[in-house]
Amino acid sequence: MAKSSRSFLQALSEGDTQLTEEIYRESFPSVRRFVLNNNGTHEDAEDIFQKALLQIAVRYQRESFDIRSDFKVYLYAVCKNLWRREINKSKSRVTNDQFGNLYSDEQESAMALMEQKRYELFSEKLNLISENCKKILTLYFAKVSYAEIVKVGGYNSETVARQRVFKCKKKLTDLVKDDNRFNNLKEL
Repeated sequence: MAKSSRSFLQALSEGDTQLTEEIYRESFPSVRRFVLNNNGTHEDAEDIFQKALLQIAVRYQRESFDIRSDFKVYLYAVCKNLWRREINKSKSRVTNDQFGNLYSDEQESAMALMEQKRYELFSEKLNLISENCKKILTLYFAKVSYAEIVKVGGYNSETVARQRVFKCKKKLTDLVKDDNRFNNLKEL
């Protein structure tokens, strides 16, 4: 039987080594592949994975949140965001070395938490739109060509597919903006 996201959150929070090892076994390979494919090393992947698990555990201890998607998908998204942030931070260090480190670890953690919360809001609202819109936007966000969206969606032309994507994005955007949490999660 598949474990719930809550059981993984509790395992991390309580230090359950058996479930934590399961998380590593099932989730680390995809994170490692992502980091390696994006100019990282195996050690970078381990660091990012560990940092993500720690952030999730600390956050769960503080506010006992729920994950509405699969835990592994959520963890992968957190790792991806952390690695992208790490890449951007290293670019800043290289180009602006004389200014020193631009962000403290506390600022980094706060920004990562904001990204997690934005992802959760986005995922929650994505689940509220129609299955057709969800399928089309998933393809669109995965950078699938409009020609392929026409085939998958059974549309008559790319123009029709573009209009459908536009309408679905509008619906999703409206749902996100209508949520009370939106203003707190906007970029500063």
